[in-house]
Amino acid sequence: MIAYTKFFNMKISLWLTNTLVLLFCFFNVIAQRGGETPGNYDYITAFSPSFYTYNGNEYRSASGKPGPKYWQNRADYQLAVTLDDQKNEIRGKEKLLYTNNSPDNLDFLWIQLDQNMFKKDSRGNAIIPVQGSRYGADAKQFDGGFRIHSVQVDGKDVEYHINDTRMQVFLAEALPGKGGELELSVDYSYIIPEYGSDRTGILNTKHGKIFAIAQWYPRIAVYDDVLGWNTAPYTGPGEFYLEYGNIDVSITVPNNHIVVCGGELLNPGEVFTPEQQQRWEKAHESDETIMIRSMDEIGKTSSRPSEGKERTWKFRIENTRDIAWASSAAFIVDAARIKLQEGKTALAVSAYPEESKGRNAWGRSTEYVKGSVEHYSSKWLNYPYPVAVNVAANLGGMEYPGIVFCDYKAKGEALWNVTDHEFGHIWFPMIVGSNERLHAWMDEGFNTFINDISSEAFNGGEYKPEKQGVNKAAILYTNPRLEPIMTTPLAMNEKHIGLLAYYKPAMGLHLLREQILGPERFDRALRTYIQNWAYKHPTPNDFFRTIENVSGEDLGWFWRGWFQYNWQLDQAVSNVRYVNNNPQKGAIITIDNLERMPMPVFMEITTESGKSERITLPVEIWERNTSWEYMYPSTERISRVQLDPDRVLPDYKPENNRWEN
Repeated sequence: MIAYTKFFNMKISLWLTNTLVLLFCFFNVIAQRGGETPGNYDYITAFSPSFYTYNGNEYRSASGKPGPKYWQNRADYQLAVTLDDQKNEIRGKEKLLYTNNSPDNLDFLWIQLDQNMFKKDSRGNAIIPVQGSRYGADAKQFDGGFRIHSVQVDGKDVEYHINDTRMQVFLAEALPGKGGELELSVDYSYIIPEYGSDRTGILNTKHGKIFAIAQWYPRIAVYDDVLGWNTAPYTGPGEFYLEYGNIDVSITVPNNHIVVCGGELLNPGEVFTPEQQQRWEKAHESDETIMIRSMDEIGKTSSRPSEGKERTWKFRIENTRDIAWASSAAFIVDAARIKLQEGKTALAVSAYPEESKGRNAWGRSTEYVKGSVEHYSSKWLNYPYPVAVNVAANLGGMEYPGIVFCDYKAKGEALWNVTDHEFGHIWFPMIVGSNERLHAWMDEGFNTFINDISSEAFNGGEYKPEKQGVNKAAILYTNPRLEPIMTTPLAMNEKHIGLLAYYKPAMGLHLLREQILGPERFDRALRTYIQNWAYKHPTPNDFFRTIENVSGEDLGWFWRGWFQYNWQLDQAVSNVRYVNNNPQKGAIITIDNLERMPMPVFMEITTESGKSERITLPVEIWERNTSWEYMYPSTERISRVQLDPDRVLPDYKPENNRWEN
């Protein structure tokens, strides 16, 4: 009995000891997570391993690559269109060869009718605020939209239903998966809006109208392994998501017009005068800009082939997700050769009116196109199209495969910036075909990032951008009133789209490249992403996984704070003390992480003698701490500690980054 009592007392004592240890640990954690250190930082949430909500599969690998059974459907178009420049009308005939590579049989097709946004009763017009919008058209003055005259599948009329900017085509027999094909034929027409949501329109000039033609034919919606049919309506803010294929187009216009298009011109001998054709061929071999049609030739019958009232221009573009074009009697046209990698070439072309001419204006457009495309080709991936066309239009700037529309009034640096930005879009999203309708940051943000690098490189830094104060930007970019970057643009306040689709994601990529991974690792990872997903359909997770796998870093804490949520960063120096109160034995510097975003610590320590030293602490110090004590081997008193001395981190409250004795 006595032995048992001793044993029982020992068990009670051990239990009490363990309980006290657990309670100590519990309260210590509570203190670390906010009890002793004021602030909002929670390392359990920041470094949670559950950033990805699903595992890799046979379609999309956990490594970020397309999986071994990745598929996407294919769309090959034959388009014939006539432009009536008096009625501002497009009349078109479309034949679409659609290939269903999915594992599913399809009972119907969804077709995008983007011009229907310009109908008076469209959803896009219904959501335009009273103060107006970049994405609107004046519904009081204009009632546009497609007129669908006939729809056939494999030569037979079929039932179809139009709802806003979508048309559902019902199939008499299901289209088999794994390679089934059908031919969809549509006859249609529409009136061109003068200002079509800053993406298509008509510019009136002294020598005639410039027609910038886009979203001009019914386009098949994407059927993918993520959502099935992607049927989000076109309302303006969200751009496009399209299938890849080859496109042949015949464009009939008045004889006095010149047409430019993103595809290869197949019949230059039929649409140019003999002299213009010689100039066109010469431009293919020239690094200097060659005039194809000068301002002095505008309006002269000798500058166009003489016979006939109309002329048909023929173009072809391969492995593309879209095609756009422009037509005008007012065009000045010039061109020059673009040198690509592996000895390949393309042709830079500019088309603009007399109002845009000038050495400080569109007279340098072709030089800008050439410089931009050559840089992106050497840095990331070769330019894929035979031409790169810049068109002066009444649009702020809009991109399509092989052709862009830019503001006809732009000059100097402004013209470089818009030209470079729009051609940067060839890589995102024309080559890397992300879903712009849902993930605007995956094309606008990535493109803004590569634009910064391109502008530094162009012409020895002629338009090198000023380095943005990241601290000042952080106050704006991490304002709690903002939506997260990964919000669909359809759900963003319109005044926030510029920040959240363009600038904040671009800053995030700069942070990764320059402060977290380093240029070599980041550039290799981004190039791998581009190569793996060229002419395919990546999701945000495919990008995140690729960067992590190629760089070798777990970046869930960064994706979570900067992209998935709108977290803020606030690092602070809270204390400096000496070991045994003796500066010669070392100093203990206490750093707090006060807000939800973790980041590496960059610290400059200055001693009384004026000696300074830079210290970098990895982000992992915040994996299980809200405060961190750093032992600095001082031999004298410290006069100053400065966190983020170069102001390269998005710390929205830099005033607490400094400690002075």
